[in-house]
Amino acid sequence: MVVGVVGPQNAGKTTLLAAWYLLIGRGVVCSEKRRFAGSYSFAGWEALAGSLRWSPRSSPNFPPHTSSRGGRAPGLLHASFRADSGDVRSYLFTDAPGEWFTKWSINRDAPDAEGARWVALHADMFLLIADRQALAGENRGSARSALQVLARRLAAERANRPVALVWTKADVSIAPEIEAAVRDSVLKLMPDAHEFFVSISDPSDDESNGHGLLDLLNWSLEIRRARLSLPSPQAASSDLLFMFGVK
Repeated sequence: MVVGVVGPQNAGKTTLLAAWYLLIGRGVVCSEKRRFAGSYSFAGWEALAGSLRWSPRSSPNFPPHTSSRGGRAPGLLHASFRADSGDVRSYLFTDAPGEWFTKWSINRDAPDAEGARWVALHADMFLLIADRQALAGENRGSARSALQVLARRLAAERANRPVALVWTKADVSIAPEIEAAVRDSVLKLMPDAHEFFVSISDPSDDESNGHGLLDLLNWSLEIRRARLSLPSPQAASSDLLFMFGVK
């Protein structure tokens, strides 16, 4: 399963992934229903999450900005989880710079939006990131318009795949009319979209699990790919190589 994290620059996409990794490392995500079963990209996860950890030399900070230079495909972070049935499912979380999605939203075929097109083509679900800090700032009008343009592009490309509208930095207050305008524009285009509010900061949480992070991750891990429809067997064989014939 490929989880496409889509959003503008500095919206909190990388921080969201890093926070998830730290929660997984603390065992918070584990339950009787699901347990972490490993990763092929621990180095990549650590590169993101290191900034959020306390150390003797520095206090926690946000991960560095994901650069848009020198890459044409998004970073992919792998994690697998074992269900109570014993089945292991693997997930790839995309870590792509917001500049790609901004250019892709304006021009689908922009030469420097190839990474965004890769996410749009391969993702099994999408997390559309709405940055509340940007929507509350001096440039909130342009931030709102840019997010609405991105939502229109995603709606045109998603082909009925699941979408979540994710309000990052949920501790930041924004004007009710701006929040309503963004929500209405997304749900009008994608009425089946789910909505989540997340933040790495939650003063009411004594266990430091952030706000809404686990709800969003659990939703993402519950998504299943549509089943494949195979043709009827053409030969009386138990060997998959010969069962469906050759064309």
